[in-house]
Amino acid sequence: MDLEKVRTRIDEIDRDIVAKLNERLTLAGDVAAAKAEAGLPIFMPEREEQIFMKLAALNEGPLEEATLRRIYGEIISVTRARQRKLRIAYLGPEATYTEQAAVKSFGTSIETMPQRMIPDVFTAVEKGEADYGVIPIENSTGGAVLHSLDMLAETELKIVSQVYLPIEHCLISRWPLEAITEVHSKDQALMQCRDWLSRHLPKARQIECESTAQAVRLSGEHEGMAAIASELAAVKYGAPVLARGIQDRSDNVTRFLVIGAKPCGRTGGGADKTSLVFSINDEVGALERAVKAFSSREINMTKIESRPSRRKAWDYLFFVDIIGHWEDAVVQEAVADLKNACRLVKWLGSYPNTK
Repeated sequence: MDLEKVRTRIDEIDRDIVAKLNERLTLAGDVAAAKAEAGLPIFMPEREEQIFMKLAALNEGPLEEATLRRIYGEIISVTRARQRKLRIAYLGPEATYTEQAAVKSFGTSIETMPQRMIPDVFTAVEKGEADYGVIPIENSTGGAVLHSLDMLAETELKIVSQVYLPIEHCLISRWPLEAITEVHSKDQALMQCRDWLSRHLPKARQIECESTAQAVRLSGEHEGMAAIASELAAVKYGAPVLARGIQDRSDNVTRFLVIGAKPCGRTGGGADKTSLVFSINDEVGALERAVKAFSSREINMTKIESRPSRRKAWDYLFFVDIIGHWEDAVVQEAVADLKNACRLVKWLGSYPNTK
């Protein structure tokens, strides 16, 4: 192999890539002008998912699809920012997993707005202070994030996108393992590391705090204190990592939702997901009839989660995810049947069913 020839060819390819990227950015400016004239939003997740699907079909390797998505996700982020940097509210503070999810959803060319609590994220979007919000909704180990479910039931905002983030927890402390007497973190993180903590730090107190990043900050202020958080948080606050990958399951993944003021259009081709919440009548067979509205039409129900309605004792809300878009005819037929069987039916949003 002639190394010099290979390097020359790589240089040629790099020149072509830079030229094509600039050409693409110029054309995207024309698209932005057309979108502004038509009153269309800057962020259109259904259109972006269509682009990713086309790229996946074109890709013959060895580039992995996930890598291709990351590369083009950043290209699209830069393109959006030429129109205007989107303001993204998320459950803060900085260096949390939710911030990572926000960047994974929108790329780095955004203005991030960390919020103290989940309701604050909704408020920022409702008031127009942020364009979109990012919230955790469920974890493969710890289950549903109840505050997020409650807020979705109450808000008029819509789910417009979802993102799955693999979670790797680290034990972070300025003190050696044998000197640790307290471990601080968010409730979900402590739950996801329960087995590791019982084996390695059985005598240490487990203390919940508002965020994993806050736990890292506190760990540097008090003797014998450790935190469970991401390596990104450890780097941000200059704290040593004592152990990596301490979550009890290697396939620990958290699902996050993006919420906005306007609903998302159809991706098409069966690549959409719809979220609903309903409340059934207090009578025999009510839940069965509600579920049958989907099963009788072979609509795939991927999730059902019950939650107290907080209106009266023993009254429950059922949160459901199905495959399909709200605008699909078969989904509308199912919803019509659902309304006949339920006191309340509320559409929470339809969005690309991104894995």
